[in-house]
Amino acid sequence: MSGYLNELTLRLAIGASQLDPEMRDTHATWLRRCQRGDGGFAGREGESDPYYTAFALRALWVLGELDADVAEGAAEFLRKRMTQRDSVIDLISLIFAAAVLEMATGIVVISDDDTTWRSNVANTLGTLRCADGGFAKTPEGRAGSTYQTFLTVLCHELMDVPVPDAEGIVRFLETQRHDEGGYLEIRVAKRAGVNPTAAAIGTLKTLGRLDPNNHTETADFVADMQSDEGGFTANTRIPFADLLSSFTALTTLADLNEADQVSLQRVKQYAESMQVSGGGFVGFTLDQTPDVEYTFYGLATLAMCAVLTADQ
Repeated sequence: MSGYLNELTLRLAIGASQLDPEMRDTHATWLRRCQRGDGGFAGREGESDPYYTAFALRALWVLGELDADVAEGAAEFLRKRMTQRDSVIDLISLIFAAAVLEMATGIVVISDDDTTWRSNVANTLGTLRCADGGFAKTPEGRAGSTYQTFLTVLCHELMDVPVPDAEGIVRFLETQRHDEGGYLEIRVAKRAGVNPTAAAIGTLKTLGRLDPNNHTETADFVADMQSDEGGFTANTRIPFADLLSSFTALTTLADLNEADQVSLQRVKQYAESMQVSGGGFVGFTLDQTPDVEYTFYGLATLAMCAVLTADQ
């Protein structure tokens, strides 16, 4: 697995080991029940897909509950999807999920000998490259997306295929940096957001180009997004916190060595309030239905709170 994801997952696993055992078991049991007959996992509606499968596997791995039965079923599902023409996000998710399985259980979905498939994927990702140096969400895109650029860089690292023109990516990210310290998702956006900021910092870290001393304003921007609820909002116009933003905010502050700027206890209380009694997490206060994606973010937020509190 890539250095970035390996380090992050190890950090989360250490934090998750400190969580209440009963709570861990409740969510692990719920996640296992979510696995479909085809071995994959689905969202709140529709069929199994690599996107939700990757989140479920990551959540179970962080909990230390990715057992052989779940892993074998998921691996079979992912192998079948390798022959389909999936969307770019599903293709990226497949690579993430395969990396989790191999790292956690030793099950190989994408063989090291299959250089043709890796080359084809790299070529597909190359069609997303824009003149500004970033990667768009679709081949038709004219401007780079900060989040898509992050995913693409991680995919190249996971496949052990160097990303072309890394310097161009660094220059692109600099153009996405807003005066207030955060990063824009696309160049026409009017305000920075927590999630594109996390994507930018994650990309720089993956490329070995992150210097926390150059991002004090970025840390200040992210810290200011902690809301009265205790969690983090996506940007200054969103009135409520959500688990995705809460997790990415903590990850960014940890990468910048600035987690002491926020109240970890309040983030923990917020994440705990997003739990559903029978297992799983909802994404935000007005949400009512748990799913595997937000369950990963809920568990990851609590794990990050635990490990950062221990570090302090």
